[in-house]
Amino acid sequence: MKNRLRVILFLLAFVSCAYAETLILRTGARIKGTIIFQNEEVVIIRDAEGARFQYPKSDVAEITEDTEVEEVVEEQETIVANKKVSILLELGGGGAFIPKDAKGGNATVNLLVGSHHLGDKHIFVGAGVGYRGLFLGGEKYNFLPVQAAIRMPLIEQQHAPVFGIALGYGIALSKDYLGGLYADLDFGYRYRINDKTALSVVAFAQFQQAQIRTHEIIDETIYTNTTGRSFFSTGLKFGVYF
Repeated sequence: MKNRLRVILFLLAFVSCAYAETLILRTGARIKGTIIFQNEEVVIIRDAEGARFQYPKSDVAEITEDTEVEEVVEEQETIVANKKVSILLELGGGGAFIPKDAKGGNATVNLLVGSHHLGDKHIFVGAGVGYRGLFLGGEKYNFLPVQAAIRMPLIEQQHAPVFGIALGYGIALSKDYLGGLYADLDFGYRYRINDKTALSVVAFAQFQQAQIRTHEIIDETIYTNTTGRSFFSTGLKFGVYF
């Protein structure tokens, strides 16, 4: 059904003329655009800027049709292409620990670029960099994770639980230790403002490997030892998709 509607919209745009509808809600609000899907339960309408909105059929009082001049095909393709490019910015923090050793806190930042649409679903797939600050036992460890990530809603609704995972390599920002494998697991809530913009709050669990260098002086000779460490951190992250 969706594929047929897309073909029809494409052909109508090619001749620069298409049908537009006005959705009249029971509250009196009027939403003008093109209906791309409807059944007995929901109506999905796309406005002139390409944003999609979904309304329960019970909230719709009337649907009217009129004819208007549409954008040319090249302009529509540009809108679609731009809609699929998205940025995810996340900020958060919480607790951190090294098993059987030290406890402390963490600060976390992510900047990811990718697509907010996988097929017809609002699934974010992207890659980017981040920052991890770990404060443990009077020491501070800083890492720059280079990562690939996915954020997937469990249901395709405006309000939805969301699951996420990221894998990559945490680059150490100090000469006293080396980086290693980085992994992140998220679960929380996402609110979709429109087809491209959304807000999220998630609980996270992160894992970071590192090689810690220690120096010891014996008989005026400096010896360097390297010890493997695993850092774990948990907390909350607040994100915005745009």
